[in-house]
Amino acid sequence: MHRACAAVLLVVAQSVAQQPQTAPRQPAASSAGLETDWDIAPVLLEIAKHTDNLQPALDRINARAWVDQGASETYADQVQLCKDTAKTVADTARALAQNPEQLAASIDLFIRAQNLEVMLISLQEGIRKYQTAADAQALAAVDVQGSASRSRFQQYIINLAAAREQEIKVMDMEAQRCRGIVTAPPASASKTTKKK
Repeated sequence: MHRACAAVLLVVAQSVAQQPQTAPRQPAASSAGLETDWDIAPVLLEIAKHTDNLQPALDRINARAWVDQGASETYADQVQLCKDTAKTVADTARALAQNPEQLAASIDLFIRAQNLEVMLISLQEGIRKYQTAADAQALAAVDVQGSASRSRFQQYIINLAAAREQEIKVMDMEAQRCRGIVTAPPASASKTTKKK
């Protein structure tokens, strides 16, 4: 019985540690608030598409001309960093759409998208000051288009983390139960005494 309990514990631990590459989440988890892979994958593709749409707006920024007008050199670096981050966000979102239940990758994507949003706000101020207000508004409009997808993805990450916490809690409870069985004193053997 001890070996069976240990084997069950090992199988449970391995199944949680190894995230399935293509297996969809069971519907029971969906009713608890976690969206299924096939529901969140289009959201991730939408994030990728939105981020791709930022590239033309970022390409219209002429930060070198801003420097000639007295702007800081850091604007040129910031524009390049925004372009690079936007490409990374789009590529990561597309890759994550293939297997959305990767918590660490989801958090990484969300943080990168948030950083990009903050940098875009800073760039909008520069555009307003050194280029045109219309260009700044155009960049802001493109950025706002993706806010619903980012918000939905944020909620997905929260629900995914909660689901993982619950899985770990169940695994811990099962491990404690198995440990109790394994460390319990053996049941008293049936007393067989020879009568002489």
